[in-house]
Order: sequence, then structure tokens, then C-alpha cells
Amino acid sequence: MTPEALAHLRRSDKVLARLIRRVGPCMLKPNTTRNPFQALVRSVTFQQLNGTAAETIFGRMIALFPGRKFPTPEDLIATTDEKLRSAGLSRAKTAAIKDIAAKTIEGIVPTRRAAHKLSDAEILERLTVIRGVGPWTVEMLLIFTLGREDVWPVTDFGIRKGFAIAYGLKELPHPKELIAHGERWRPHRSTAAWYFWRATDLAD
Repeated sequence: MTPEALAHLRRSDKVLARLIRRVGPCMLKPNTTRNPFQALVRSVTFQQLNGTAAETIFGRMIALFPGRKFPTPEDLIATTDEKLRSAGLSRAKTAAIKDIAAKTIEGIVPTRRAAHKLSDAEILERLTVIRGVGPWTVEMLLIFTLGREDVWPVTDFGIRKGFAIAYGLKELPHPKELIAHGERWRPHRSTAAWYFWRATDLAD
């Protein structure tokens, strides 16, 4: 993210300025090697699992398609549910991944190039019709795959916890409070989010 983003965040919020000083430079960089289809499949695989277990299951799923770095939507559609579940995917995640594949073939999941022509709100509206894909999943795609600079995932537990740590709150803030507070950080809320995630690391 840009020096302008950090300067704006420091000016607009003294607490966030202190957090930025403690954490240091922002290391948030989008993964430009991953397209939206791949990012969504990975995100659904990782839902509600710790990182190690998720990586294991994800690796097993990729291994079902030898010779490919990542299966195509057509590969996933052609694979039986039983075979996908043999990698450790739940029934719900198998259904969600197949729906992501189908919606990619239909053109609902945009290519990386097509996504650049869509607003955050348009991408959110398009992708949340997919089974197993909610607003949080799309927000992670916007930040970490597409590099959108003004995304503020107020339902994310890490964000809420990091905010509470930074501001010395005894309880986690309600998403509505975060929406209101975050207005001062526009148009650089993705960078603010990254710093609140790091705040939880500092507290460990």
C-alpha cells in the first residue's frame, strides 16, 4: 500500500498512528498469481479450519489433479463428490466448490481482468449468490487477490479483536461501531484492516 495511505491514516486517527508506529511498514500485497476462481476455491476450503488442517486438505484436493497446479472449473465439475470428499472436504464445502466452478463457467465469477472493471459493490453482489460464499469471503478476495484499497471487513473476528486491543476496549466492538469509526479512514480502509490484524499478533 502507498505512503499516502499511511500518512492519511496517521493524520485521521491518533490510536491508529500509534499502532502503525509499533507494527512498522505495511506488508500488505495482493497475490497477483491467483485469479478469483482460484481464490474462492481456496477460501472456501479454508473456512472454519486452522491453517495446518486447511493446508493439508487443500493439498490433497490439488493432488487429485496430477499435472495441474490448480484444477480448472471443468475439472471440478467432472469430479465426483465422493472423490473430492476423499481429500477431506465436507459435503457442504464440496457443494460450494462445485457451485464456484459452475458460476465461473457461467461467467458470474469474473476473470481477474474483468474484475478490474467492476466496483467492490458489484463484485460483492455477483459473488454472494454462490453457495458458501458470503460477504466476508468476498472481502478477503477484494483485499488479498484484487488489491482493493478501501475494504473494511467489520465482521472479521481478527479485526474486531485487534480494534479492541488498540483502543483498550474490554469487549469486542459491534460491526456497526466499526462501520461508523472506519469512515475517517476512507479511502484506505484495507490498510487500516491490515494493521488491526497485526495488533492481535502483538498481543500474543
